[in-house]
This record gives sequence, C-alpha cells and structure tokens, in this order.
Amino acid sequence: MTDQRIENLNVYSEDSLITPAQLKAEHPMTERAIETVMLGQRTIKNILDRTDPRLFVVVGPCSIHDVQLAKDYAAKLKILAEELQDTLYLVMRVYFEKPRTTVGWQGLINDPDLDGSCRIEEGLRIARRLLIDIAEIGLPSAGEALDLVTPQYVQDLFSWTAIGARTTEAQTHRRMASALSSAVGFKNATNGELKVAINAMLAAAHPNNFLSINPDGNVAVIRTRGNRYTHVVMRGGTHPNYDSESIAACEEKLHAAKLPLNVMVDCSHGNSQKNPSRQVDVLHDITEQLAQGNQSITSLMIESNLNWGNQPIPEDLAELKYGVSITDGCVDWATTESALRTLRDRVKDILPSRQVVS
Repeated sequence: MTDQRIENLNVYSEDSLITPAQLKAEHPMTERAIETVMLGQRTIKNILDRTDPRLFVVVGPCSIHDVQLAKDYAAKLKILAEELQDTLYLVMRVYFEKPRTTVGWQGLINDPDLDGSCRIEEGLRIARRLLIDIAEIGLPSAGEALDLVTPQYVQDLFSWTAIGARTTEAQTHRRMASALSSAVGFKNATNGELKVAINAMLAAAHPNNFLSINPDGNVAVIRTRGNRYTHVVMRGGTHPNYDSESIAACEEKLHAAKLPLNVMVDCSHGNSQKNPSRQVDVLHDITEQLAQGNQSITSLMIESNLNWGNQPIPEDLAELKYGVSITDGCVDWATTESALRTLRDRVKDILPSRQVVS
C-alpha cells in the first residue's frame, strides 16, 4: 500500500496503459511488413560485416509530427531508394521521441496532439500504425530508442536504431541496446567525446540484465545475449568531427578497443552546427573522403523533409506549414534528391573495391 505521507508526493495521476501485446494485436504486422524489417536488418548487418559494399543512409525528418507528411515523404523516398539501390541502401528516419536539454515537445508518442496533453497511448497507436504503413511499401525504418519501455511497443518495426548523444553514456541504454534485434548506432557525446560511444559499444556486445516490461505489461528482468552489431555515429559536438583527421582519430580509437572500423557520419547536429545548408557541405566532404580511399565510413545520416528549415509550434495548429520540421532544421526534398544522386554517382565504382577493415 502506498503511504501518501512519504510516497508519490509530486505525482497526481497514474494512468494505466495498453500492454505491448494488446497494441500488437490491434495493429499486427503483415507479412510484407515483416519481410521489409527482416531485409532491412539483414542488409544493414551485411554492410557492417562488409559482405555488402553499399553505404546505408538514414534519411528523413528530424522528428515525425504529421502522419500524412511522413507517408508523403516515405512515398518519395521509396522511389529514390529503388533508383539508387545499386550503391546506397536508404532507410527512412522515423523518430517519435525527442530528448530535450531542458523542456520542449518530446515527440509524437509522448504528445501526438502537439499541445501538452500527452496522450501517450494514442501516440503509441499512431506510431505503430505509421511504421506498419511504411514497411508495407517496402521501405525500412530507423528510430531512436530513448525510453526504456517504448521499444516493447514498436521496436519490432525498426531495421536500425540510434542511441542518442545524451543517452549513450547511460548504463540503462547500453543494456537495452544489447537486447535489440537491429544494428545500433551510438552517438558521440554532445561535447564531441568519442570514448562514451566506444565504451557503449563494448558494453552492449556483452550479455546484460535489466528491468523493463514484458509483452503482457508485467515488470520483468530482461536477460540478453549481447548485440555485436553496433557502430559509432560521429555527430559533432562543440566542433564538427566529420573531417578526415577526426575520422582517422576515431579509427585509431576503435582499433585500440578491438572494435570493427564502422563509422556513420551524421551530417546534421554538431557537424552542421544546426544550419541545414551545411549538411550538404558535410556530405560533399564525406563523398570526397570515400573517393580518396576511406575504408571506415559505412553509413550516413541526413535530416531531410519535404520543405526547408524548421518552424515553432504555433498556438493555432492550423498555422503549421506543411512539410516543415518542428524540431531541428532540415534540408528540403529537392536538395536531398540531388545530394544523394551526386553521392551515388561519385562512389558507385569505388565502393565495390573497398577492403574489409577490422
């Protein structure tokens, strides 16, 4: 029994939530969706193992706030993915949870109505249905695992998972990553420090035990085998870290830790200094590094939307501009198409000759 004199002094409500099993029964995966996720997971792991010479590129909105916008973007990305598939494996960035340094909108799952009402159960339903719809067109999805409980509801629909700069150092998230079926990218710390990401990779590769919930919503001890498919995400920090010297320094640290030399470069965040136009500069620099013989860069991330930039959430949601991010600024679709086509044309004859590095 809870003693109100000493417990839950700052809690005014505890609302029961649908269980993961119930949500999956409401929105079951189709065979087409399962095939998409399986192919995505397998392809990304093959790229990391160097049995597939392509690059995988996680590309899409900084965050999902409009389901129809996400579907429209996915339809365009699917067409581009088929065009570039000989060289690039495109994975849609479908982020539902947003970490905050202080306060702010925390993502579609936490606040689907964008008004602070935090109808989390409805957010989970919307997120799962959208992921199924994207998978059914044959496009793999990538997401960030921020909450320790949410993955039980939607993680089965992700082909790649990120652990963000603010959570890579957390023991809880390293343990969770050891349980995930997808490959996991650990971002460097917000100040640019790489050691936390490397330590996270080492921790996630080992068996772990942690508390979460099971599919029936009961608190459970999750025991894992460990996840060997992890890699570092260079996202910049106080200064960008996508240049060749920074990549070489990362390679040295990975080699010293006896980890595979697999590097993802995030063209946004600290590397673009939150200026969307600089993402193109980062991508151009990485393209040249690949052309000059870089062996460790196996993936990229681009924050992209239908239209350029970002916008604050207005009091009147009818004033939201369609296709524009409400979190970090993004490059528009025309820029995305052009940049990825240029990347493909520049490296298509180079990637097949790259050697396996370890």
